[in-house]
Amino acid sequence: MLQSELKYAAKKRVTRRDRFLVEIEAVTPWLSLTNVIAPHYPSDSGPGCPPVGLERILRMYVAQQCFGLSDEATEDALYDSQTIRRFVGIDLNREAASDATSRLKFRHLLEAHQLNESIFNTINAHLAEKGLLLREDTIVDATLIAAPSSTENKEGKRDAEMHQSKKGNQWHFGMKAHIGVDVQSGLVHALVGTAANVHDVTQAQALLHGDETDVFGDAGYQGVEKREENLELPVTWHVAMRPSKCKALDKSTVGELMEKLEHAKASIRAKVEHPFHVVKNLFMHRKARYKGLAKNTAQLFALFGFANLVLARRWLYIADGQVAS
Repeated sequence: MLQSELKYAAKKRVTRRDRFLVEIEAVTPWLSLTNVIAPHYPSDSGPGCPPVGLERILRMYVAQQCFGLSDEATEDALYDSQTIRRFVGIDLNREAASDATSRLKFRHLLEAHQLNESIFNTINAHLAEKGLLLREDTIVDATLIAAPSSTENKEGKRDAEMHQSKKGNQWHFGMKAHIGVDVQSGLVHALVGTAANVHDVTQAQALLHGDETDVFGDAGYQGVEKREENLELPVTWHVAMRPSKCKALDKSTVGELMEKLEHAKASIRAKVEHPFHVVKNLFMHRKARYKGLAKNTAQLFALFGFANLVLARRWLYIADGQVAS
């Protein structure tokens, strides 16, 4: 084992996983996150086996979310990947990697005390201190997260809190992640998890921080300004025209101006796709891992918090006087 560690340290090529974890380690506010969790984390003075160190279990949790791993797969990765072991801080010459049960208990602790949302808010507070999360105007959008539709379980039923939704000509079973994104930075400042059949427009107000003057949304938010909860809001809604109406625009001067306006709104809304890309493609979170909306929404808070760090990492390098790799 020692020989393999020395060979790893002497290798010349830096892999994408190496580079990614180095960047995540550099930009994550570890002290702030551990301070948020510490009051709820068990001490090692009680009976039984002492718990895993808080920063170490937090590092395992970050690696687990960023690589889309289950509790068991994370344990395997700790034995298989020297890169992940270095990130977590485990030396197999002196100790064994913690088992899946420790990560299960840690996840349950985060859920019980709503600490995933606290992680999300702590990361955003850190980004705001660095001048990145400006909280000016907002883009609102939602994405579908699939859930297992199998009934091969004890109850013989699908998850009762998940529902079907039709997108285009295809039906999807699962939930929705609704997010509010800062127009300037492209970082997520608000998140709501619902069943897939909940219409986007009903969650628009919950995605605002209150200081916006302009809000941008796709055609799914048509009529948002007429809803009772939005009538008194001092904001201007910039909602995309429905595709059928956009295609029907004539070639007159007015029609061409309307088309240019739609292109301008679309270019602003494009930023909302970046955090979705990180969560669904980089973190590989395309299917709900747990049963029930509460557990899956809790995980989404952590995922989008870490996605903000990924999106902001190069700015954070500059802010801290470092050079991005």
